[in-house]
Amino acid sequence: MSAFLSVDVEAVEPEAGAPAPDRVISGDPKFRTWNVEERDGGLYAGIWEATPGKWRISYDEWEFCHILSGVSVIAEDGGEARTVRAGDSFVLRPGFKGTWEVLETTRKEYVIKL
Repeated sequence: MSAFLSVDVEAVEPEAGAPAPDRVISGDPKFRTWNVEERDGGLYAGIWEATPGKWRISYDEWEFCHILSGVSVIAEDGGEARTVRAGDSFVLRPGFKGTWEVLETTRKEYVIKL
């Protein structure tokens, strides 16, 4: 088995999902996740996509994100709202609480450490 792994959505069947109903603020957002790597110790990497809508988020994990397409607004409770779009990269740290609003279907690359 090679130690090189390509992040290729064509090679992985996506998982369908959505935010928990009690977290949805507006719209009917749906998720697709192509989890291409999962390692012992709680490390995950892949691609995530969401359709328009707004929901509450609460992070216990650390996540690096790189937006591939679309436009979203991430607002931290008690902080500012940030618009992210293709080319933007950021980290959401454990303890982040706020909202994620997808204005245009958004696709991101992610690396999560639990």
